[in-house]
Amino acid sequence: MKYHEDIRRSIAYIELNLKKDLNPNAIADHIGYSVYHFCRVFSMIQGIPLMDYVRRKRLNQAKRELLHGRKIIDIAFDYGFETASGFSKAFRKEFGYSPSVYMIKINNFTTNQSWTDTGGYPVIPKIIHKPAFKVAGYGIRTNVASGYTRDIAAYWDTYIGENLENKMYTQLNPPAHGEVGICIPSTDDGNVIYLLGVIVEDYTKVTPDMMTWDVPEAAYAVFTTPPVDNIDAAASNDADPLSTAVKATWKYIFEEWFPNSDYRYDESKLDFEFYDERCHGLKDVVMDIYVPIKPRQEGD
Repeated sequence: MKYHEDIRRSIAYIELNLKKDLNPNAIADHIGYSVYHFCRVFSMIQGIPLMDYVRRKRLNQAKRELLHGRKIIDIAFDYGFETASGFSKAFRKEFGYSPSVYMIKINNFTTNQSWTDTGGYPVIPKIIHKPAFKVAGYGIRTNVASGYTRDIAAYWDTYIGENLENKMYTQLNPPAHGEVGICIPSTDDGNVIYLLGVIVEDYTKVTPDMMTWDVPEAAYAVFTTPPVDNIDAAASNDADPLSTAVKATWKYIFEEWFPNSDYRYDESKLDFEFYDERCHGLKDVVMDIYVPIKPRQEGD
């Protein structure tokens, strides 16, 4: 029998019917095998049990649909999950982070360029433990499902146009240079605070128009973006190459590093971007992304 050809036909059938009631009987019947024989052959050839393969295919397709702004519960129902929590649990087990984290970090940092396109290459990030710290600065309130990307872009224009960076440093006089960009979930329905500030010892110098946040201690994987040059962009007003590198690095972290690492994203903590003196100048510009992590447990 042409087992490999039959398995390819079964995979094509699975992919065409991911949103339907796929079960071993239906798939085996379509190929013309008994359920017992088909499941054994499928597992031997693919190296994975049949319904584990179906679940993985559904989760990967659902992952792509998260990039289109649909509600998590609607996507969960489409792919055979009875509850959003059940979908989230399966998604987290497969990818190491929840659907909501993926929506915030990937949907809003989507880029056609990969890590290697920007001069990067797979690296082992620095794993550190960082004590709790305080951030004060300027920010906005927005919603992940409606206008998040547009609002953040508009905020950056305001930050630069109104010279909020200089105003912030003059007022707060932080002990060290370096801005922290942090996205803080504020409600379960997608409302977030985006804060761009500096690390301060206390909030005594904070003015009423500023925002503050206490960032808890955490273990982090720290990724440095690939070095980029601003010379051509500065002369031609092209897109900011550092912004492109940041987007590509976020994409690398969630789509390549996490699935192949021994860590999961720690959703009880906060990730953040850190911009210091290395961001200034025209050559070899870089910044750091701090991603909270916890060890992957057996069965994750």
